Amino acid sequence: MNHLLDVSVSTPQSTPRFLWFRRLLRGVANNLERARTRRLLGQLDDRQLSDLNISHADRLNELDKPFWR
Repeated sequence: MNHLLDVSVSTPQSTPRFLWFRRLLRGVANNLERARTRRLLGQLDDRQLSDLNISHADRLNELDKPFWR
């Protein structure tokens, strides 16, 4: 009974090149999402802004930010 083999599953390690590529893609996706949501924010009227409890000044501050922030 003591003749069992160690069959632990090894997970392949991601290469550093793959990791930076994933980070790059994630950053691009985040920037696109930020730009999309700001574009939608710019399309809201005053009633919709008040429903979301967002002031006109807050809206303008958010719309003035670059897409990467």
